[in-house]
Amino acid sequence: MFCGVLFLLSNGNKSQMKILLIQPPIRDFYDTEIRLQPLGLCMLKAVIKKHLPDVEVIVKDYHQGYERKTLKYPSELSYLKPFYPYHDAGPFSMFHHFYHFGATYEAVTEDVIREGPDMVGISSLFTAYANEALACANEIKRQLNIPIVMGGPHVSALPLEVLKDPNVDFVIRGEGERPLVELLRAFESGGTLDRVPNLGFKRDTQSVLNPLGEPYDFQDLPWPDFSDFPFNRYLFEKRPLCFMMTSRGCPHHCTFCSVHQTFGKKFSRRRVSDIVSEIQERYRQGYRVFDFEDDNLTFDREDFKTLLGQLMKSIPAKEIRFMAMNGVSYMSLDQDILEMMKAAGFKSLNLSLVTANPYTLAKVRRPHTVEKFLDVVRQAHDLGFGIVAYQILGLPDESLADMIETMTLLAGLPVLIGVSIFYLVPGCSMAKKSDFISPPDRTISRSTAMAIETGHVSRDDLYTLFITARIINFIKGIWIDEKEMSIDDALDRAESLGKREKTGVEILRRLFKEKVMHAATGNGLKPLPRFRSDLFSGLWDRLHDIVTQKGGIVSR
Repeated sequence: MFCGVLFLLSNGNKSQMKILLIQPPIRDFYDTEIRLQPLGLCMLKAVIKKHLPDVEVIVKDYHQGYERKTLKYPSELSYLKPFYPYHDAGPFSMFHHFYHFGATYEAVTEDVIREGPDMVGISSLFTAYANEALACANEIKRQLNIPIVMGGPHVSALPLEVLKDPNVDFVIRGEGERPLVELLRAFESGGTLDRVPNLGFKRDTQSVLNPLGEPYDFQDLPWPDFSDFPFNRYLFEKRPLCFMMTSRGCPHHCTFCSVHQTFGKKFSRRRVSDIVSEIQERYRQGYRVFDFEDDNLTFDREDFKTLLGQLMKSIPAKEIRFMAMNGVSYMSLDQDILEMMKAAGFKSLNLSLVTANPYTLAKVRRPHTVEKFLDVVRQAHDLGFGIVAYQILGLPDESLADMIETMTLLAGLPVLIGVSIFYLVPGCSMAKKSDFISPPDRTISRSTAMAIETGHVSRDDLYTLFITARIINFIKGIWIDEKEMSIDDALDRAESLGKREKTGVEILRRLFKEKVMHAATGNGLKPLPRFRSDLFSGLWDRLHDIVTQKGGIVSR
C-alpha cells in the first residue's frame, strides 16, 4: 500500500519528510502525574535529526496535561467492582472510578491531521495500555492513509500480535533508534524494507520480522531533544523536571522483569563527562529537578562516584534536586556513596526490597540480600534521606505468612512502604513459563487489577494487605516530636492535624473495636466486606513498634 508513498518521497515531490512521534493517553484507576516526560520519543527525535537532518520530527504528548474522563469498567476488570465499591475520601482508599487520562482519540487524530505528517510513530510502553496505543492507530487510520509504526517494550515482547492489527503497518523491536532511522531512509529512497534491522512489516498477507541488528552505541547517542515542550511543562513540587538516562539495560535477570526483551543482555553506560555536560546544559535551560530513569544507576560504583564528584563541583546542590524514582540497587550503596549522593542533591531513596524471604529472592533470581538492605536503610536514615521501600505482594510460591513478615519488617524501619501487587508482563521469563498471558488478558497486566491468585494468597488477601500498608503509612506519617509515643496518643494527635487525618482515626478506631474496615463516602462511613479483618488483626498483633521516616517510634 505504501509503495506510492515511497515513490513520491524519493522523487522529491515533497520537500521535507515529516514524522510525528506520539505518547498516547492511558486508561486506568489512577494516573502518575510525574514521570510522564516522553524521554524515549525525545531520544528518537534527537537521533533522527543527527542522521537525517532533512526529516522534520515532532513529539506529541497526548497523556499529560488533559482532564480525565470517567469510563465504565472494561469487561476484563468487572470482577474488581466489589473491591472498589465507593468513592473513598479517606486516607486508606483504594480505587473506584476507571478513567481515561489524556486527549480523546478523536482529539489526537484532529491534531495529527493539522500537523500533516508522512508517518506516525506510536509508543507502546506497557502491556496494560496497549489497547490505548492501538485505539490511537485505529482512529488515525480512519482519517489518514499514512503509515503507522509502533515500538516500545510491549511491542518488543509481542511483535507479531501487534503487527496483526490492521491499523499498524510496522513494528520495531528492541532499541528503536537505528531501526527507525533505517526505516525513514528506506522511505526517502524507495529502498527495500528487508534490510531494516528489528523491523516488522506486512508482505501481502504475511507478517515479516527482520532479524535483530546491532543498535547504535549508547555512548554515541545525542542528548534527548525536548524542544517540542517548554522547560516547565513537566514539574515536580512546582519546579521544572527533566529526565536523565545514564545507562541502558540490566546486568541482573529477575524472572518477573522484561527489560532484556527490549535491551538485550548488554549493559551500557554513558561517559560521565557527557552526563555532566548534559545536566549543566539542562540547568542553564531552567530545569531544577533531575530524575534518573535508569534501571541500574548505581551499578558501576566507581563511575557513579565519579559522576557524583563532578556534579558536586559543577552544580549548586541547594538549587537542584536529584532523584531516581525508578529506584536504585541497594547492593551498590555504601556509606561513602550515600554521603556523596546527599551532598550532590539527592534527598530521597527508592529501594526495592521485593520480599524479606531469602528463598523467594533466590527463586526470582534477585541478587539482593535482606542484610544489605537493612544496612543501607540504617546508613541512609542516619544521613537524613527520606526512604520508600517497595514490597511486591503475591509473588508465585511466596506464602501469605512471608508477605506478612516482610510488611511487619518494613513497619519497624524508618521507611514508607511502597506496595506493588504482582502481575505478569509478556517477555519476562516467568511469563514464558505460564499460560496466564493470553490475548484477552492484556488489560489485567497491572497492579490495580489484583489479577493473580495463587494457592498461597487470594484476591481478598492482596486487597487487605494493600490497605494495611496504607494504614501503617498513615501512622508513620503522624508527626511526633517525642522519641516515642503510644498508638493511642498518636491517634489522638492525628485527630488535630486535619479533616482527612480525623477521618482516618475514626476508621481505625472502629476497625480496632468492631473488626470492620470502612470507606469514607459522601454518605458517611460504609463497610468494606472484602477486607479481611482477621488477616489484619493477625498482622497487627505481630507488630512491635511502627517507626516513622524521621525515626520516631509509635509503640504498640
